[in-house]
Amino acid sequence: MHGKATGWSTRIRAGIWLPRAGAALLFVLLWSLVVRLGDYPPFILPGPERVAARMWALAAEGSLWRHWRATAIEVGLGLGLGVTVGLILAYPLAHWRLFERMVAPYLVASQAVPIVAIAPLLIIWFGPGLLARVLVSALITFFPVLIAAIAGFRQVPPEWRELFRSLQATRWQTFWKLEWPAALPMIFGGLKIGATLSVIGAFVGELISADQGIGFLIKQGQGLYDTPLVFGGILLLASQALLLYGMISALEHRWARR
Repeated sequence: MHGKATGWSTRIRAGIWLPRAGAALLFVLLWSLVVRLGDYPPFILPGPERVAARMWALAAEGSLWRHWRATAIEVGLGLGLGVTVGLILAYPLAHWRLFERMVAPYLVASQAVPIVAIAPLLIIWFGPGLLARVLVSALITFFPVLIAAIAGFRQVPPEWRELFRSLQATRWQTFWKLEWPAALPMIFGGLKIGATLSVIGAFVGELISADQGIGFLIKQGQGLYDTPLVFGGILLLASQALLLYGMISALEHRWARR
């Protein structure tokens, strides 16, 4: 039985990863074909081999990992802070209407202001260091997590709540045994959106003020008309978003679908 289970697991993984690898290969082939047929100069549209060579040169000199790690730290801290604040606010907003009427309009209004307009203020207030960029990432992350968690807490059927009341469950028991498990699928949905947005937040912060990170690389490439570096930076950002998305999907598969 164990051998059969392992075989099925291997087949499922192959069924997931092979189409993704095929799609990535097809994208690279189409990209290369467009460059060759269009006969574009490298500063307009570099081919994938030029982008790969530029990234290899960065890796060889040791700066690629340094920039990737700097952005990854900002993304990780920003996502963690945004998720924490979002989950803490979600429970009272989901249960206490008065608190929702007081706070919700300001939360919605804060999301109407573009993050590129808020980022310079944060850098003025907190300086050009790591903290400001983490806060930019957290601000753009917490709102989708907040909304998803509120919706998750409110979707618990009323009869289940009545059952827990009849069993004289405490508020903590109701939360931990009923509301939290019921809200997890919605929360993970918000986490997936927030994870990708956290990368955008870190990137915006780096564009405005940073001396390292993927945003700094892209800004440097733009200033030098080093288009392969810009393309490489975009691919690095996408790799971080995909990595975070995959990690959250794995946690969702383990926790929310048990």
